Amino acid sequence: MRKLPPLRALQVFEAAARQAHFSRAADELCITQSAVSHQVRVLEDYFGEPLFDRRGRKLQLTAKGQELFIELERIFNELSDLNLKIGNTPNQQLCLAVYSSFAVKWLVPRLADFRRQYPSVKIRLEMLTQDPDLRTSTADIFIASKLNQRGYWQQLLHKERLIPVCSPSLYPKWREINLANFQQQALLIVDEGPLGLDWHKWSSAHQIPLNNEQQHIFSHIVMAIEAAIAGQGIALAPDFMVAGDITTGRLVAVNLPDVHTGFEFCFLCKQRRLSEPAIAAFAAWLKSQA
Repeated sequence: MRKLPPLRALQVFEAAARQAHFSRAADELCITQSAVSHQVRVLEDYFGEPLFDRRGRKLQLTAKGQELFIELERIFNELSDLNLKIGNTPNQQLCLAVYSSFAVKWLVPRLADFRRQYPSVKIRLEMLTQDPDLRTSTADIFIASKLNQRGYWQQLLHKERLIPVCSPSLYPKWREINLANFQQQALLIVDEGPLGLDWHKWSSAHQIPLNNEQQHIFSHIVMAIEAAIAGQGIALAPDFMVAGDITTGRLVAVNLPDVHTGFEFCFLCKQRRLSEPAIAAFAAWLKSQA
């Protein structure tokens, strides 16, 4: 007869470790936070080892807790796969974690085409502000930076290239914006993530000083793009994000050099899940759109 730890406690512990939060684990399992705490204590009493290091509001796994979590995550993933296989019910609902800027300006306008081709696949979007922790995230699939994490498959979607853009309303006054009159334009600067100030990176890359008296700083690229559309100055925007606005005439590409940031947008999912019909369909569709 097998000697097994309390199975319910294992399930609750795995959720708490994956979420790194008792309250979020409670919400996932539809139980109370005190029930999560109780089940974790049951497991700690069973093993005679602390599994979490509780320091104030921060919740971290101990070495034993980390070891247990890694194995439980693998076992529960395999049980989930087995359930889908035996029940012949492939997962048709996917949670996609994606950068908000990529979602708003590129993905969302195209999703209607995916839904038309695959009406049975439901996509739920979870917005990212930074690279996800793939080990603990609850999303099924991701659009994030190139991470090269073991056990994950990734597909390059786009290498980020920033191009100067502005509203057509600026052109009647200047006829053309170029290096000769560039310093007289207002710059819409984005300070977001490890790139830092985007126009400063552009200046350094091309050895062109920024003597523009008007410089407006934004914390998010989407806000800078909207300010450019409103005629407030020149923004540096990822080419794929403004392609639609250029096509419709809301923006024009300015006759100034572009700059590559070195950032790569990639589609990622667990290698073992790539054969799932819904994920395979979404990956193939993304490739056709990139």
